[in-house]
Amino acid sequence: VALVALMAAPAAAQMFGGAGREYRWRYGTKRETFAKVNEKARKHAANNPYALFRDLLSVEEILASPEVFDPLTRYQCCPPTCGAAAAIVCSDDFAKKKGISNPVYIAAQTMRTDYESSFGDSMIKMVGFDMAKNAADAVYEESGIGPEDVDVIELHDCFTTNEVFTYEALGLCPEGGAEKFIEEGDNTYGGKFVTNPSGGLLSKGHPLGATGLAQCTELVWHLRGQAEDRQVEGARIGLQHNLGLGGAAVVTMYR
Repeated sequence: VALVALMAAPAAAQMFGGAGREYRWRYGTKRETFAKVNEKARKHAANNPYALFRDLLSVEEILASPEVFDPLTRYQCCPPTCGAAAAIVCSDDFAKKKGISNPVYIAAQTMRTDYESSFGDSMIKMVGFDMAKNAADAVYEESGIGPEDVDVIELHDCFTTNEVFTYEALGLCPEGGAEKFIEEGDNTYGGKFVTNPSGGLLSKGHPLGATGLAQCTELVWHLRGQAEDRQVEGARIGLQHNLGLGGAAVVTMYR
């Protein structure tokens, strides 16, 4: 029976759910904390006309949805979707010729692939923690911009658990500090950082090959003041994190 249940869960849910279990064992994190990530995502998506899932959900509703792989329930798993996004990368001269007076610059970008730790005894590391952390550290050093300077973030919330780990990998809070970070509202409007104002993969949708460019597009809109009802006020610095298992993490700083 246990084997059948294990095989019934998608492989990715087993990986990120297992990493969530490890995190709970390590830090005593409540199951509700993971659910609050999607509660926040739905609130953000409600202001995004491009998001697929714009209905608000309570923590109770999220936890009551069918279990996929503990601690993940259905509403804590992103939906693979269709979608498209595009970005034009050009020189300053080209932008001026086109009358663009407010270009957004890529201040730094880096990619990291699997480390030996990805194949060790930690599922948190297996799902990309070390890749994300090392990529972020390199971007901070290259750009001369630290996490404390970031206004808006689009990160790879394929599952609620991964958003929690990624707060720490990006240096938004100390390791083990994500629960406090979430409870104090530092991941949303009025807090230290606005994360996934688009609604993220959880609510905007995860169009796979277009996901990274969708994140880029969202950040550019915010830095240009064009994000309408979800605009992060005064946004000048944007941070992007994208992840794929098997394995690569890309982190980009925009200004």
